Amino acid sequence: MFHVKHSPIKGRGAQSGQIPTRFGLAEREVDGDWRDHVEALDGPPVKLRTTVTEERPKSILTFNQSPDVPFDRSINAYRGCEHGCVYCFARPTHAYHDLSPGLDFETKLFAKPEAAALLRKTLAKRGYSPRPIAMGTNTDPYQPIERDWRITRQILEVCLEARHPVTITTKSDRVMDDADLLAELAREKLVAVSISVTSLDPVLSAKLEPRCAAPAKRLAALGKLAELGVPVHCSISPIIPAITDTFLESIIARLGEIGVRSANWIPLRLPHEVAPLFREWLAVHYPERAGKVMSIVRQMRGGRDNDPNFHSRFNPQGVWADLIRARFAVACRKAGIGKARFVLDCSRFQPPQAGGQLRLL
Repeated sequence: MFHVKHSPIKGRGAQSGQIPTRFGLAEREVDGDWRDHVEALDGPPVKLRTTVTEERPKSILTFNQSPDVPFDRSINAYRGCEHGCVYCFARPTHAYHDLSPGLDFETKLFAKPEAAALLRKTLAKRGYSPRPIAMGTNTDPYQPIERDWRITRQILEVCLEARHPVTITTKSDRVMDDADLLAELAREKLVAVSISVTSLDPVLSAKLEPRCAAPAKRLAALGKLAELGVPVHCSISPIIPAITDTFLESIIARLGEIGVRSANWIPLRLPHEVAPLFREWLAVHYPERAGKVMSIVRQMRGGRDNDPNFHSRFNPQGVWADLIRARFAVACRKAGIGKARFVLDCSRFQPPQAGGQLRLL
């Protein structure tokens, strides 16, 4: 159990910059009394600022052979994510760059401004075989910095030009900034959008995922996209026992009201450094129920904080998992919701001109 003396870090999910890592990063531990002494002399610490560094990779498509994910290729326009979701399974990737999966992950970001151009070159290669490209599999393509960089939009423009299918997963209503492109892609059966909703409580959301759109805004975006004819799906994820699971039925009922007909749920996953970060978050925000939350998590994960194995990592076991499944099934039946299989069209793919022009923003 963490014993945290300092106040919550407002606007950020992680509550510390350094946690134990697998790669030997230098660790710093600040004693609580010393922290109080320093603040008395110098005042509170300087507010954390988000920085963005340009990254120029040689390729942009990432391929995988995972047997339990429904895509074999993906694009991540950004590295790190300012949304700051404390539970984000992508946090450990920052450790590969000698950065903390904690506060660094949500404050020290990387953008790939040449992503669309790299994609264009890849799609233009002889022998390229199209299958849906997944966006938002690691970090959110519509996190706040997309407002200025517009890399996601440029990628969608290439996909539309090439008639290449794409799927989007996000926690932001900023996806509506590209409603025009999404509507065009949808008419060609080239896009499906999934928006994740964890609760209906904006106060809880501000603690859990501090720089995400409020839950009401995400639901509104789902409804608007459905009206535009864009295939939409809601992922109620992650479900955190004794924290967010109480919203399960009310979220599903709301989805039924706004015309969303596809949903699923994913249990909390705590790989690598995410586990100590989440425990620390519990100690700061919900110390009175931290033990209960982690006890239920371990009961669903075979006695461990996390199950890393294919298939079972998305398929928790035990009484608590069975209860959530039953509640989800009953709520979906009442709301007329299933889990749709969106079939996107790969048959009309046309390789783009390698040096083609993107449309003006």
